[in-house]
Amino acid sequence: MTERTHQESITVQASPEAVYDLVSDVTRTGEWSPVCTSCWWHEEGGARVGARFTGRNERNGRVWETVSEVVAAERGREFAWIVGNGYVRWGYTMRPVEAGTELTESWEFLLAGIEMFHQKFGEDAGAQIRERTEAAYEGIPATLAAIRRIAERA
Repeated sequence: MTERTHQESITVQASPEAVYDLVSDVTRTGEWSPVCTSCWWHEEGGARVGARFTGRNERNGRVWETVSEVVAAERGREFAWIVGNGYVRWGYTMRPVEAGTELTESWEFLLAGIEMFHQKFGEDAGAQIRERTEAAYEGIPATLAAIRRIAERA
C-alpha cells in the first residue's frame, strides 16, 4: 500500500446542500467516523475557510488529538480541511445526481506529513505511515455508509 491518496463515492438520497450541512458540522463527526470520536470548533462561526477545529481520535488503544484548518467551504459542493501543519488533507465533494447527491470522500497524506512521521517515528515511520494509510482505506467506505444512513434518516 504505497498510494498516499484515496477517494471513494456513494450516492445519498438527499440534496447536496443537506449533505454539505451534515458533513461540515464537524461537531457531529463522531457519529460517522470509525477513528475520530469528537471534534470542536476553536471559535464561533463554524464551517468557513480559515476556521480551525480539534479532532479527538482513537484507534487500536491509542488516543490523540489533531488541529485542522478548513481550506474549502462551499455549501453543496465541497468541504475540506488540512490536518496539522500541512500533514493530511481530508475532504468531501458533493455532486447532484438524479437520485440525490454523489458524495465523495478524499484523503491525501501530504509530503509534510510523511516528513513529520520520519522525524517523529524514525525507523518505525514506514509502519506508522502504513497504519494511517490502512485506516483511511478502511475508514472511508465505513464513513460514507454512516453518513448516508444519517442523511437519509433526516
